[in-house]
Amino acid sequence: MVMAGLYILIGGNLAHAGDLASPAGKPILTISGNIEVTNAGDSAEFDRAMLEALGMVSFETMTPWYDEPVTFEGVRLDKLMTLVGATGDRVQAIALNDYAIEIPMVDFARHDAIIAIKRDGEYMPVRDKGPLFIVYPYDSDVALQSQTYYARSVWQLSKLIVE
Repeated sequence: MVMAGLYILIGGNLAHAGDLASPAGKPILTISGNIEVTNAGDSAEFDRAMLEALGMVSFETMTPWYDEPVTFEGVRLDKLMTLVGATGDRVQAIALNDYAIEIPMVDFARHDAIIAIKRDGEYMPVRDKGPLFIVYPYDSDVALQSQTYYARSVWQLSKLIVE
């Protein structure tokens, strides 16, 4: 999945297939399992700056957790999976409190799912669903407004295991 010669500038260091810069700050996301690109043993660790450097996207949507529409900003999950050379058909998403759920990888591109880093322009603290939150643009498709996708919307995300 990772194209040979693909170069991405992350934190001032050049990363290419099989090589990923190490986080300069505290890692907030670890990706492991069936991945080809690592920077910490058999895992890929990211700090917030590394995630932001991948390019942020945003969308506004209603959620069951907030009374008003919310603007989320973060990294597309399909882009992140491509970067780490993920080969598999599902991901175990695990939160800081050990909540875990299996998410089909096709969800990421099909529904434009992101790992949100910001909500309404502000970084999310752990006490309010941060620092990372898997979100879908729920308003874009009525099918996303269901318990299936709400359960896949892991807040306080800390690990992704590609299977």
